[in-house]
Amino acid sequence: MRKWFLASAFILLSGCSFSGFGASDTQVSEGTNTKLAYAQNWTTLEVGKDQVYQGDLVLVNREKAIRPEALPDDIIRLGEHPELTEGFALLDPSLELSKEVALKFEQMTAAAARDGVKHFRISSGYRNNSEQDKLFEEKGPDYALPAGHSEHNLGLSLDIGSTAGGIDQSSEGKWLKKNAWKYGFVLRYPKDKSGTTGIQYEPWHFRYVGLPHSLIMKEKNFVLEEYLAYLKEKKTIFAKANGVHYQIEYVSVSKKTDVPVPAEGRYTISGDNSGGVIVTVPLKEAA
Repeated sequence: MRKWFLASAFILLSGCSFSGFGASDTQVSEGTNTKLAYAQNWTTLEVGKDQVYQGDLVLVNREKAIRPEALPDDIIRLGEHPELTEGFALLDPSLELSKEVALKFEQMTAAAARDGVKHFRISSGYRNNSEQDKLFEEKGPDYALPAGHSEHNLGLSLDIGSTAGGIDQSSEGKWLKKNAWKYGFVLRYPKDKSGTTGIQYEPWHFRYVGLPHSLIMKEKNFVLEEYLAYLKEKKTIFAKANGVHYQIEYVSVSKKTDVPVPAEGRYTISGDNSGGVIVTVPLKEAA
């Protein structure tokens, strides 16, 4: 599965016009097959049911348990990779995280440092089941989830603190609220969404979902549960970042399913941990 990184202004093509990220006049398109408007050669890729349970958009919560396929194969011990931790502190050098997510976090904290915000600390990353069980016993169901139902079991989530004080009142927390979505991260448990997520407000817990998904979630004020339901309902949406158009398509998967992908070029496929996959494709505009 190939990935890309974009830190740029974003326009969501959402079926209604809006002003967002500096865009005051946006043309919109949602659920319409515009492939013919783009110079893109398409083929199909056979996707199995196992793909439904892995990827950056996999939903893990009280109702949806993690599957063995979901664990990234690049989990690393952060203390052993100083090249990835120059811009932030570690509460414990034995903390683990997806290497891809650690790289994105390092890029994000480097951007924050250019804004004069330099006191980030990771206090938690990947947890195994025994660690999650212990935390669940200590915190209870309002602030923790049982093993197999926590995003920390994915390796894609991290708890971010500040060495200068509590994250919610710190410059680091304020910077994250304003900018994290530009780098593929979302605040997973916002204050006004506990009825949807089932978890009380956690200003420290961020989840990597990748671009352009974090940008859409920010603009639409979605948490992951809402975003995946939105994609499943709309089937196809289009986004634009830095002049590049993206097609984001939800495909239901039953056993072996043919999924449309570009014959050449980049794309990503992520499951939703339910019954489908999300195919994200940067499109070439027709001449």
